[in-house]
Amino acid sequence: MTKRTLRENWLYLVILIFLLVFPYIVGLLTESSPLGVARGDRMIMRGESVRWQAVFIELFILAIMAMSYNLLFGFTGVLSFGHALFFGMGGYILGLALEYTNISDPLAILVGVILGIGLCGLLGLLIGIVSLRLRGVYFAIFTLAVAEMGFIFFGRLQLTRAEDGFAITSLPTWIDPSQNRLVFYYIALCCFVMVFLFIRRLVNSPTGAVLKAVRENEDRAQSIGYDTLRYKLIAITIAGMMAALAGMLQVMLNKKVGPELLAVGNTVDPLLMTIIGGIGTFTGPVIGATGLHLLDTILREATFQIGGVTLVIADIWGLLLGVIFILVVLIFPQGVIGTWQRLRGRRRKPIVVTQQNQPRIEEAKT
Repeated sequence: MTKRTLRENWLYLVILIFLLVFPYIVGLLTESSPLGVARGDRMIMRGESVRWQAVFIELFILAIMAMSYNLLFGFTGVLSFGHALFFGMGGYILGLALEYTNISDPLAILVGVILGIGLCGLLGLLIGIVSLRLRGVYFAIFTLAVAEMGFIFFGRLQLTRAEDGFAITSLPTWIDPSQNRLVFYYIALCCFVMVFLFIRRLVNSPTGAVLKAVRENEDRAQSIGYDTLRYKLIAITIAGMMAALAGMLQVMLNKKVGPELLAVGNTVDPLLMTIIGGIGTFTGPVIGATGLHLLDTILREATFQIGGVTLVIADIWGLLLGVIFILVVLIFPQGVIGTWQRLRGRRRKPIVVTQQNQPRIEEAKT
């Protein structure tokens, strides 16, 4: 790693190191074990460190969802209301592989992950082939309709036990969040880091440059010779695969599979997180997911006394979330990161060309 790379990415490295030691920091501050409480030959998942591990696992899952949505909407300009379909389908495929196969549990997980990611990528490709010639709100409505069809299908399929869903009972102990949450924390962190690095590499590649050109002006990108449909297919396929990965992590965390995985909220949430953090930025979706999830975690347990009336935040969380979203959009019209980048750009001093360096510029032109 060069000095330039370290200088450009030092903040990311600091955050990564913090996340690696976070369970132990919480354990030291709260005098709790990151491994839980020993009861005989089992570990009971109790204590502040274990609780906050679950909070951050959910945060990693939400961030993966938001980043995958941002790849499609923020970097490619394709608005979709069907992202929950990939999230839920990935979770269902992993759950079915764990519960209905006769192979050993670790192999079932591997098979479920490969099948889930592969089939969701294929589904994204098929949806794109059928509908990506539609633009704007028409494509969004089409994806919403497909997602609702998936919600109804899985909610009535007897194999998936219809609306009741089914519990995951065959997770190996070493990866089971209810018995070994610390290991699962690092697995979720690893998935989050890999998705972030992959998207960053993709967007900074020539393919990413074309995706951004499609976002800015698809007709112009077509006029200079790019097959814009092909690049949009790449975006929706990769986004679907990443959303499927998030769905699998969610299923392993909750140890339950049900139609709620395909609920429209699993599309709205990453959309809000992307808008709040900054559309078309690398860290915006992560910032949006972090802010909303931590606010949700902290405020849902809060109560206030107003004129002798006890106000429970959990009862009005939907209303409060709407107020937060409106305020953020008004204060940060380009999202938190987008607005910060714009203000930072204004503060940069303009480059002044002097007579001393003018000949060098002319030489460069020749």
